[in-house]
Amino acid sequence: MTDLISRVLARRSARTPKTPPTTPRESTWRLWKELSPLLRLLILTQLAFNIGFYAVLPFLAEHLGTAIGMAGWLVGFVLGLRTFSQQGLFVVGGWLVDRFGVRPVVLAGCVLRIAGFAWLGYAEASWAVIGAVLVIGFAAALFSPAVESEVARQAVVWEEEGRGSRTRLLALFSVAGQAGAFVGPLLGALLLAVDFRTACLAGAAVFVLVLAGHLWLMPQHIPGRVRTRERGGARVLLRNRRFLALCGAYGSYLLAYNQLYLALPDEVQRAAGSQAPLSWLFALSSVLVVFTQLPVTRWAGDRLDLRRSMTAGLLLIAAGFAVVAAARPAGWTGVAGLLPAAGFVVLLTVGQMLVVPAARAWVPDLAEEGRIGLYMGALSSVSGLIVLAGSAATGSLLDLGLPAAVPWLALAAVPALTVALLPRREERAEGAGETA
Repeated sequence: MTDLISRVLARRSARTPKTPPTTPRESTWRLWKELSPLLRLLILTQLAFNIGFYAVLPFLAEHLGTAIGMAGWLVGFVLGLRTFSQQGLFVVGGWLVDRFGVRPVVLAGCVLRIAGFAWLGYAEASWAVIGAVLVIGFAAALFSPAVESEVARQAVVWEEEGRGSRTRLLALFSVAGQAGAFVGPLLGALLLAVDFRTACLAGAAVFVLVLAGHLWLMPQHIPGRVRTRERGGARVLLRNRRFLALCGAYGSYLLAYNQLYLALPDEVQRAAGSQAPLSWLFALSSVLVVFTQLPVTRWAGDRLDLRRSMTAGLLLIAAGFAVVAAARPAGWTGVAGLLPAAGFVVLLTVGQMLVVPAARAWVPDLAEEGRIGLYMGALSSVSGLIVLAGSAATGSLLDLGLPAAVPWLALAAVPALTVALLPRREERAEGAGETA
């Protein structure tokens, strides 16, 4: 307890956390070797999660429409249910993590994901598909907040021990997730040469390996992590204006990122006459994150605190929308017409590399003691609600027949304006301290 109080007081006295000047600029491999076995397990878990997930889900819509014969509206409904059962219920998973610990929640999520993928592979009726998709989504709502909150907590401890900026670890976590998102569809495409069921069973097999790894390697009790039995955490969270402001800013980033699937396809279709170049633009985004996330985070950590890092990221994202808005009146097509879209993807991705690690690193400073799981889950759930409302508004905006540049200018204004929401780091929420 004395050690916990000392660390909380030390963090309160530090206005702007900086990487100690004596810390060497280690390579990624050296950083990896310095990680604890627990952190290595959690980062590899994120890689495996995304390989298993993206080996199946990118191909779900086509499977539902062709093999199952669902109508288009029902396919959209099923995909929406998956998003809701996952993103919308992150806050539930986070609460369960705080109450029962990381290990049981991760194990339960893995079991549900295995069952869901196996069920989906054999599902032929609409009700069976819907049930499988709900199980798959809720599984992620369990294990993702568990893993993310523990990585964030371990990153704070890492920083407090003087081993470097917490954002370095969170950036490595993001790289692992993006690498999985890149490898997963390639694996799924190969397996689809057999059939969709094979892809589902392969995805389930990945989670069997994750389950076995956590049964063997995850400790029953993680040192420094306490379980919270008291109620009332949700009420305090909803009164935490600074945390909700962070959610608003993070939600504007997620809304912008969602335009990869909403506004960008329309722009690519206009410029190229088809959506074939989309896969190359998605690959560009993934490759940028995998190969430049850590250098970007190291650069930002040497120069920017968390608030400035998020500010820079949101302004870069706004600039990406502005590039397309500026080019639209020219009406370019072909390769030249795709250049603004590529510029948008690059600026959005670089902005993402600044925003995501900083936002996750900020949550422990705003959360109550013992409730980091709840707050980490709420960051995703509250931001997801913002995206849900914002996406509906964006879709309407794109359908209004306005001048070509107007929707993109409106989208540029959202992240630029939400910079004003970001709280000052030195103003700590009452009762926020070391989050276990």
